[in-house]
Amino acid sequence: MTIELYHNDMSTCAQKVRLTLAEKNLQWESYHMDLRKGDTRTPEYKKLNPGAVVPTLIDNGQIICESTVIMEYLDDAYPDPSVRPTNPLKRARVRAWIKQLDEGLHAAIGTISGAVAFRHQMMAGRTKEEVIAFINLIPEPERRERSMDTTFNGIESGYFRPAIKRWDAIFTDIETALGGSPWLTGNTYSIADIAYTPYITRMDHLKFMGLFNNRPNTLDWYDRIKARPNYSAINDWINEKYIPLMEDNGNAAWSRVEEILNE
Repeated sequence: MTIELYHNDMSTCAQKVRLTLAEKNLQWESYHMDLRKGDTRTPEYKKLNPGAVVPTLIDNGQIICESTVIMEYLDDAYPDPSVRPTNPLKRARVRAWIKQLDEGLHAAIGTISGAVAFRHQMMAGRTKEEVIAFINLIPEPERRERSMDTTFNGIESGYFRPAIKRWDAIFTDIETALGGSPWLTGNTYSIADIAYTPYITRMDHLKFMGLFNNRPNTLDWYDRIKARPNYSAINDWINEKYIPLMEDNGNAAWSRVEEILNE
């Protein structure tokens, strides 16, 4: 068995796949991609992943892209231990949670992270023209436009307000779901919990934990998540250069975030 993973240390999508691999105790070969240097935007990498994103998994020579698809593939190919319930209703609930990530929530966290913190990385040491040229290497027009706006306008970007409001709304749903059970779909940890772990972790890194002042169930869930052995898939790959970048800029932005959420 040879599993290869093209990933990035702090990428939420890469974190989801690493968490799944760790939960299943699967060994894998690492190919770390530096997103700020544009490793995923080269013609060579785009042959593996036309979307120019991470992660990309190669299992015995077969290429699988998209984090949700990869997680489900790993559970099908390596079912012991399983991270999806066998009960059809609970399995449907897992899909419903993950579907929301794929249909806008993931893009929203990219908007939030970029507008608050990563824009500063993007612009450091580059002229405006160089930044524009780098962003134009993104193949998807919508993602390219969003990155352009958040990079140059920060939290005043037109994309930021709906993004933070959408995450605030989903955390209300998560709080409700955890009211009667320890995990998102019941008494068993599942791929749904794995899928949302990087996003609540990102809110923590951004110092946006004020989102959970009145959400004790969600905070308890986060504590349970961090106590699991597979959380090493995040902790072992922390990029210490990113943490102060997120913390400092997140703290500076929080008062504006509160204003938006209280509108």
